[in-house]
Amino acid sequence: MPSTALQVARTGLDAQDTRMRVIAHNLANVSTTAFKRDRANFATLAYQDMRVAGQASSNQTNYATGLNLGTGVGVQSTTRVEQQGTLNSTDNSLDLAISGNGYFQILLPTGQVSYTRAGNFTLSAEGQLVTSQGYVVQPAITIPNGATSITIAKDGTVSAMIPGNTAATQVGQLTIASFVNPAALQASGDNLYAETLASGPAQIGAAGTAGRGDISQGFLEGSNVNIVTELVDMIECQRAYEINSKMISAVDDMLKNANQTL
Repeated sequence: MPSTALQVARTGLDAQDTRMRVIAHNLANVSTTAFKRDRANFATLAYQDMRVAGQASSNQTNYATGLNLGTGVGVQSTTRVEQQGTLNSTDNSLDLAISGNGYFQILLPTGQVSYTRAGNFTLSAEGQLVTSQGYVVQPAITIPNGATSITIAKDGTVSAMIPGNTAATQVGQLTIASFVNPAALQASGDNLYAETLASGPAQIGAAGTAGRGDISQGFLEGSNVNIVTELVDMIECQRAYEINSKMISAVDDMLKNANQTL
């Protein structure tokens, strides 16, 4: 039995170690544009049913309670918290933030479309709106050579002053992708997410429609990591790890006592 308790305590150490890794990842990305914090979810491992409640205890009676021994804990999943991050002013006309739900669409070199909320865009040599990696924002927006005063409205309408014209000219229309279950998008690095079966297909539309957020020009969405919350979680995780370590030590003392006594 003590050796079984050792294994149960070990699962606690493994689970808290994984949770600490999730917290470390959150804190490491506290300054990452539009980063969404993760939360570790725990679940009990399998149970050993030594006695099942309701099982016959005699010809006329049944056990009123069972004897079920758990085998420990494990990290079941991580959940991305989709809470809105703070909008930070940058005064850069190509910096965009989404106020509300939705993602910008990015065309990868592989031909696949990926999604991001990090709107720190720039222009390519051809005048296309691209990410810092050079991936083209979808639908493609091309700013004419020499254009000035680029304006992106809340609904995604892109306008610019073109040389020779006296009024702003619409040069494109950004659209926003939304998902039934955005927490199921697969993070793939570089602030990008990929569609999965659990997220559902992307539903494309204008910003500000069907629950999609508005686009804010000249702003970037900050990380939604709260340092105080992460520090509290880290202390809680450290205490849980410490208690499981003490459990292993206590079981070791029990085994030592048994070996010396018997």
